Amino acid sequence: MRFEFATAGRVLFGPGVLSELGPIARSFGAHALVVFGGDAERGRQALDLLQEGGVETFASSIRGEPTLEMVRQAVGLGQQAEAQLVVGFGGGSVLDLAKAAAALLTNRGDPLDYLEVIGGGQALHQPSLHQPSLPLIAIPTTSGSGSEVTRNAVLLSPLHRVKASLRGPTLLPKLALVDPSLTLSMPPELTASTGLDALTQLIEPFLSRRANPLVEALCREGMARSARSLRVAYYDGMNLSAREDLALASLFGGMALANAGLGAVHGLAAAIGGAFPAPHGAVCACLLPPVFEANWQAVQRMGSEETLSRFREVSAILTGKPEAAVEEAIQWLKGLVLELRIPGLASYGMAAADFPALIEQAARTSSMQSNPAPMEADELSQVLAYAL
Repeated sequence: MRFEFATAGRVLFGPGVLSELGPIARSFGAHALVVFGGDAERGRQALDLLQEGGVETFASSIRGEPTLEMVRQAVGLGQQAEAQLVVGFGGGSVLDLAKAAAALLTNRGDPLDYLEVIGGGQALHQPSLHQPSLPLIAIPTTSGSGSEVTRNAVLLSPLHRVKASLRGPTLLPKLALVDPSLTLSMPPELTASTGLDALTQLIEPFLSRRANPLVEALCREGMARSARSLRVAYYDGMNLSAREDLALASLFGGMALANAGLGAVHGLAAAIGGAFPAPHGAVCACLLPPVFEANWQAVQRMGSEETLSRFREVSAILTGKPEAAVEEAIQWLKGLVLELRIPGLASYGMAAADFPALIEQAARTSSMQSNPAPMEADELSQVLAYAL
């Protein structure tokens, strides 16, 4: 057995750990490019703590999915500021933009030079004594993407109508600072979509062809926490215990996907997110039940006993029943998505006529290569039809 496990240089977890941001950041440098979301008042939390710690801040605020142009603008601001570190404070989109900016501040050129699928696919330089990578502090304010511990940044190219990744070990943050209390203010709909995204990012790596024992252990723990706390946090957002569970589930999911890959949910979601104004978490939530069901049908035809047993183990964890049939887990997932009021994909303008192009685009993603079984076009069409 041989495997690699890579994650952020340091993980700091717990309610209130945000208060430690200033001194930690100052140990990395005195000039910080700070990327945060559209809520300026929320972003002020991080800016104030940094300034109190003696760090001069240069802020870049974004709304929506990170685009190539947003990355170019953030890099330009970082260059003007002579940034010595980058701080990302927000959801997965914010963290992905911060990671991309940090990488490109020490890897000259355009994002397209390094982007997969639609770009040049050049490798990001390894850090060295002569050209160190910029330290990045990633602070999630949602519990979904796990971007604080992954080595890729997903960017949207509106011109190509495609989402693609920058990828490489230099994208791993120097510090992942995970404070569950930052998620207490999340509204129910955001709790639902990000929480189901995190659950997907635990199920898919666990079932991945690239799974390893360390990933499996993280996924088991994360799935159990997500299954017991997602509904609780949806109905009672101020429940800190549930928020801690979901923050850990998201963190473990990020670690897992970074080291074992994902599957057809994310392959399809990448294609859909590039073509329609659809939030990533909500898309994954729609796709999770039908993909899980389609994969179960496929592995029964061609999977190994080990793969079949993994599906049974997922089913036991989700339902809380040691002897649960996989069909029970399928119904559990469908019921959860319905209860949490996840809108169908048609609400974003998608129609059956779009299926062939989306399936063709999804087939080119790395996530499809990790799926537990090959998926034919007609099977993927059925998945999309259910999620519509």
